[in-house]
Amino acid sequence: MPNTDTWVVVPVYNEETVIADVIAGLGERFPNVVCVDDGSKDESAARIATTHAHLVKHPINLGQGASLQTGIDYALRRGARFVVTFDADGQHSVSDAERMLEVARSGEADVVLGSRFLESTEQVPGLKRLVLRVVVALSPSTRKLGLTDAHNGLRVLSRQVAENMRISMNGMAHASEIVDALARSPWRVREVPVTILYTDYSRAKGQSLLNGVNILFDLSVRGQR
Repeated sequence: MPNTDTWVVVPVYNEETVIADVIAGLGERFPNVVCVDDGSKDESAARIATTHAHLVKHPINLGQGASLQTGIDYALRRGARFVVTFDADGQHSVSDAERMLEVARSGEADVVLGSRFLESTEQVPGLKRLVLRVVVALSPSTRKLGLTDAHNGLRVLSRQVAENMRISMNGMAHASEIVDALARSPWRVREVPVTILYTDYSRAKGQSLLNGVNILFDLSVRGQR
């Protein structure tokens, strides 16, 4: 079985419709998967329990940032050499994750980030494209790193990075917090083009323009504290 030194962290909130299929797809290439059920009100946890994935539960909803940190800590305790973060809504490609992992294995980068904008952007819905472009344009950390996509949930972290990066923002602003931490670190960051499968289901889970503005506001307030 490949990738036994790698753990995939999947934050889950009310994903009963798709989560078992997402885990099944991961299982073909990644034997170590931990799903963090973030206080789901549906049958997500029950669906996860029928799969090979490890299940960790938050008693209440804490947000995706908290779920990622819980999952990363779990993976590190089990000896992960690499940690992959992977969304639960079925929009990420397992083959993209494995290709990004190979870049990390090669020693070219400590962190590998997926980007929807390095190649064709036709796959990205218009409003989402606008939101993501605005976030990139207004984020000094994103510009410093030369990133094209600041809010892609598909990432590969080396163990060194996973051990030293702490996610403190529990909501969706965690993605900008991660980029900020990378911009202030000596870690080598590389973007890799990825394909996102936008379905009616995954679109319903996406961020609005207002949420994008709220993320930037949260980070600016945090920076003043």
